[in-house]
Amino acid sequence: MDVSDRGKISAGPLRIVYGDVTLGVHGGEGEQAFHYLFSYAAGGMESLVSGGMEWLYRPPRPCFWRAATENDKGSGFPLKSGVWFAADQFIACTNITVDVDGARIALPTAPENNRYSEHETAEDIRITYCYETITTPSAVVEVSYHVESSGRIRVGVVYHGVQGLPELPVFGLRFLMPSCADGFRYQGLSGETYPDRMAGGIPGVYEVDGLPVTPYLVPQDCGMHMATEWVEVRRSRVLDNRRREQRTACLRFEAEGTFAFSCLPYTAAQLECAEHQEELPAPRRTVLCICGAVRGVGGIDSWGTDVEEAYHIDAEKEISFAFVICPVM
Repeated sequence: MDVSDRGKISAGPLRIVYGDVTLGVHGGEGEQAFHYLFSYAAGGMESLVSGGMEWLYRPPRPCFWRAATENDKGSGFPLKSGVWFAADQFIACTNITVDVDGARIALPTAPENNRYSEHETAEDIRITYCYETITTPSAVVEVSYHVESSGRIRVGVVYHGVQGLPELPVFGLRFLMPSCADGFRYQGLSGETYPDRMAGGIPGVYEVDGLPVTPYLVPQDCGMHMATEWVEVRRSRVLDNRRREQRTACLRFEAEGTFAFSCLPYTAAQLECAEHQEELPAPRRTVLCICGAVRGVGGIDSWGTDVEEAYHIDAEKEISFAFVICPVM
């Protein structure tokens, strides 16, 4: 099968379930079935079942923080931009819109959802979540999920810049998966790369086993991959104790253009809070961050010179990126 054909499922009408607090989107049959739940209460996509496996442990959230590197600390960057650490942990969903076959509908929460039957269908559906950061001043982020009848989900992420906010460490969307991945495969640059550390990266397709964490004496950000065209995450472990078989499933993320990503067993907060490697918790989840903007790491003199201007992220300007989530059978 050609790489461009992977993840494509024979299209048919989507089956839509208008629940009291969730919107259910279902399609496909048998091993090609997919089931998505979008929550109004949780403010995000709550469930993504593909290949018979649940891929979400928590709803995806905008990410604004990467664990500070030694050079970040030396240049005082965490002191200047530490508000983004709090924004990364807590964010409010302030508005939700739903479009069915290109037309905006009233938000179908109870009792509005009672006007729909149990046999609703659509060719495509889009749900958009609007978030507001806890920074002062606050900024707005919009995340839209456009589900096609094939099961593919186009995800659009937009950060609306605001005057007066400090520079960002990173901007992306974080996916927290229920168990540790067996590994991942991607097309992009070899090794760990950052915006100012890309010259040695060789374009190609690379397979990575497990979720490696660079063993720095003091845990810090690691594992970033720039200029990526797509990444596939491979998992066999699930949280459902009724499932004893070891069946591997993949989920593919395709860039519209390119994106950066990291795939680790820890969140930025977990890395940030560990003073030494042995203080990191036992790996339990997969943390996939798809990023539209990444700050450089600097290291010009190892201990304190700021990152060169071209590799800063201006929080006063708009940042947008998009990618497609593709079921892979």
